[in-house]
Amino acid sequence: MTTTRFAPSPTGHIHVGNLRTALMNYLIARKAGGTFILRLDDTDRERSKQEYADGIQRDLEWLGLEWNRIERQSDRLDRYAEAAEGLRDGKRLYEVFETPTELDLKRKKQLNMGRPPVYDRAGLNLSAEDIAKLRAEGRDGYWRFLLDQERIEWTDGILGDISIDAASVSDPVLIRADGQVLYTFASSVDDADMGVTHIVRGADHVTNTATQIQIIRALGATPPSFAHHSLLTGPQGEELSKRLGVLAIKDLRENGVAPQALLSLMARLGSSQPVELRMSLDDLAAGFDLSQFGASPTKFDAEDLWPLTREANQSKPFAEVADRIAALGVPADMAERFWRVASQNITRLDDLGAWWDIFSKGADPQIDAEDADFVAQAMTMLPPPPYTDATWGEFTAAVKQATGRKGKGLFMPLRKALTGQAHGPDMSDVMPLLQVVRARS
Repeated sequence: MTTTRFAPSPTGHIHVGNLRTALMNYLIARKAGGTFILRLDDTDRERSKQEYADGIQRDLEWLGLEWNRIERQSDRLDRYAEAAEGLRDGKRLYEVFETPTELDLKRKKQLNMGRPPVYDRAGLNLSAEDIAKLRAEGRDGYWRFLLDQERIEWTDGILGDISIDAASVSDPVLIRADGQVLYTFASSVDDADMGVTHIVRGADHVTNTATQIQIIRALGATPPSFAHHSLLTGPQGEELSKRLGVLAIKDLRENGVAPQALLSLMARLGSSQPVELRMSLDDLAAGFDLSQFGASPTKFDAEDLWPLTREANQSKPFAEVADRIAALGVPADMAERFWRVASQNITRLDDLGAWWDIFSKGADPQIDAEDADFVAQAMTMLPPPPYTDATWGEFTAAVKQATGRKGKGLFMPLRKALTGQAHGPDMSDVMPLLQVVRARS
C-alpha cells in the first residue's frame, strides 16, 4: 500500500512552497489508490497554535486535498520516549552538554585547521562521574544520534543516485535539553510506525534524509523512497522566502485565485510537462510523474495564476455559482442569463459583483468629448427599460439612420455610454439585463 504524508508545523500559514510538497505527496497516493496522511508537527509547544492547525486544514480542504487520516505529533510523545529508550539501549543515542558558545568555538577551530566543522563526539568519552559533575554545575544534557560513519546511498525520485559520507555530517541532535524531540527524530519514528512508503520534500532536506535513513534503520524499519523537489524562486530567480508572507494559501484564496488554477500550476511547475488547467484532481494525478521534474531552481510567478483562474472560473457551470449569484441580489429569473453574459468577462468570481452593479444600478457613462452630441442625440431614441433581445439591434439601426454613423464609430460610443466599459459582453445580451441607464438622464 502506497502511503505518503504532509507534515507541516502549525506555527504559521502554509504557503506555495508548502503546497508544492503537499500536492506531490497527495498525487502520488491518489494515483496509486493509497493513503495520504496529514501529520501536524506540533512538538514545539510555544510556537504551535491551534489557529494555525485549523488554518492548514482549511487551506487543504479549499484545495480539495483530503487526507485519509490526521495525526498530531503532540499525541505521540510517549512513543518518542519509548523509541529514544530503545536507541539508548542500542548505544545509538548519547548525551552531550556543550553550550552553543562552546560548539561555535569548536567549529571555528576546525575551520581554521582546514577541517570540516563536524561534531567531535566528545560526549562519547564522558564517564558517569563527568556527567554527574556537569549536572551539578547546572548544565542540561541533550541527546545526539550516533551515526555509522559510512556512505549513505539512495536513488532519489528526482535527483537520481545520491551518496553522502556520514563522516562529513555531525551526529544530529534528536532531543533537546528541555526534553523536546526534534523534527529529525519525531519524523523518523512516525514514518517508521505509520508505514510511510514515499516522501517528497524540498531539496534543502537532502542531508536530513541521509541521517533519517540511518535513524529509521536503527528503529528496525525500512526507509521509504525519497524524492527532493527543487526550491522555488521568484520570477527573476530571486530568493522567494522573503516574499512567502504574501504567498500564503489563505491570501491567494482571499484574493480570488481559483483552487484549480493553483493546483494546476503547482502540479507541473518545474517539470517538462506544460502547465494546463485541470479541473479535477484525478486528471492531475493521472498525468503526474516525478521523473518529469528537474533539480534546477524553479521560478514561480503569482501572475501566472490569473490566466488559469480566468479559465477555471469561466468554465464553471451555472449550478456551481448559483448561490453566489443569488447573494448578489440577482433575481432568479435573470440569474442564469446573467451568468452566461457576465462569466466570459471575469477573472475572479468577485468580478461578478461589478457587472451586476452595472446592470442593476447603471454605469457611469464614459463619453469622449467628440462623441458628446452624438450620444446625447442617441439617448433620446432609447426607450426606458425593460429591454429585450431585439432592443440593441433596433436601437442602433435607428441611431445609424438618424446620424449616419456606422461601424465602430456607432457602436463603441454607445457601449461606453451604457456600460462604462470599452469591452464586455455582446450588447444584444447586455440590454435585457440593464435595469437602469444613467446616460438617458
